[in-house]
Amino acid sequence: MTTPAYKRILLKLSGEALAAGQGFGVDNTRVHEIAAEIADVHKLGVQIAIVVGGGNFFRGVAEQAKEMDRVSADYMGMLATVINALALQDAVEKLGVPTRVMSAIEMHEVAEPFIRRRAIRHMEKGRVVVFAAGTGNPYFSTDTAASLRAMEIKADAILKATKVDGIYTDDPMIVKEATKYEKITYLDILKRGLKVMDATAIAMCQENQLPIVVFDLNKHGNIRRVVMGEKVGSLVYEGKKPKKRDAAQRKSARG
Repeated sequence: MTTPAYKRILLKLSGEALAAGQGFGVDNTRVHEIAAEIADVHKLGVQIAIVVGGGNFFRGVAEQAKEMDRVSADYMGMLATVINALALQDAVEKLGVPTRVMSAIEMHEVAEPFIRRRAIRHMEKGRVVVFAAGTGNPYFSTDTAASLRAMEIKADAILKATKVDGIYTDDPMIVKEATKYEKITYLDILKRGLKVMDATAIAMCQENQLPIVVFDLNKHGNIRRVVMGEKVGSLVYEGKKPKKRDAAQRKSARG
């Protein structure tokens, strides 16, 4: 294909991806590598939104938070995503790509508040938008935030970046005989309990027929390959032809 398969994407990054195996904090080299791939896709004219996790600093349901009130722990996790979003913004803008961080928790000194129509307008003007602080509510994961934001901005697909090259019957890091799915339906993921995204996120995508592409972020150029429609990773879809949104639908989304 000479033109992108997806015109507007939501890229879901984990906090651990920015830590590059260190387990804690942000690896500056890795962040700039990811930023370079984002800038490369941006040159194709693709509108890009990003949701980043905060697990490299704090995860509300992790061992480190087991003695804490769940609500307080979740808010700490949301603040961790803001740190990652600012790091990613800095790296992407150093490559000449205008970037905006929009937070579900208001903090005017470092980020814009999330306003759906403003986010869409930023993308239409060629700016990368990084959504931080999850949904702004406890008990919701950044996977759910990614699904919600993707639907709000009328994205064509969610690109779920992981450390494996797709969805498997079992964890391929543990079970060598695990089989990879090239395509799988939302319903099959829920029935088989596959840990692709949490059940709430999968159900939301199913209801709105929003395709999810799960791919290996560690292989250089994979974001571009997915956007260009190459067979990379695993596709989660309805079971029929994935629904795509045209320009008229995007226009109506802006009201």
